Amino acid sequence: MDYRKPSDRKSMHSRIVQELGMQIVSGRFKPDDKLPAEALLCEEYAVSRPVLREATRVLVAKGLVYSRPRVGTVVKARREWHMLDPDVLHWLMQSSPQNEFFGLLTSVRSIIEPAAAALAAQFATDEDIAAINEAYQRMEAAPTPEALLQPDLDFHSRIADATHNDLLANLCNMLSVAIAEALKHSNQRPNLHELAMPRHKAILTAIENRDALGARHATLVQLDDARSALNVVLGSDTTQA
Repeated sequence: MDYRKPSDRKSMHSRIVQELGMQIVSGRFKPDDKLPAEALLCEEYAVSRPVLREATRVLVAKGLVYSRPRVGTVVKARREWHMLDPDVLHWLMQSSPQNEFFGLLTSVRSIIEPAAAALAAQFATDEDIAAINEAYQRMEAAPTPEALLQPDLDFHSRIADATHNDLLANLCNMLSVAIAEALKHSNQRPNLHELAMPRHKAILTAIENRDALGARHATLVQLDDARSALNVVLGSDTTQA
């Protein structure tokens, strides 16, 4: 279920999840804090206890809180949150300064994506390479930054798929919500095609040539360029030490 676009039937349940989740991730409720008592929350949201408890179970499943009889609902330590849960990631993006969040994201991408590209160069099938190339061709043909977004996401996700490592591909897929948000900003850079396309082409060429070291290096170069693009667009430094 997408709690950011709830159905009418579930709108109140979803609103509770959204609002309490945001308050936890943003620091309004800190680790070891108790959420307001059930009776108070039921009154605030004008819902029954079963509806509130259903929303609480969602927050428990996301690793944000635990709930105990006679204790209440307590915020868990940040390290226990399921950071790659799409909703938690979304709340983190909403509540963090952009340069800080994108700095964290780019650092993670710089660890994962070069390794994925190297594995793709080793294990990609001809069909995998054709799929990566097809995404690249759509990137080249995209007339606007907005039209470039989906082909760009497809390019990177198909490289992850081409590793034939399900755990790695799934990890990359879980980051796709955040990567899409970063691309929406970095793709607003002037001279986008002239700067970005050669770096993506270098990754594709290395994979086509089964050059694992070259694919790793080309991906690092591309991600460094993506960081620079974010700095240009946001007017701030997204580098994380």
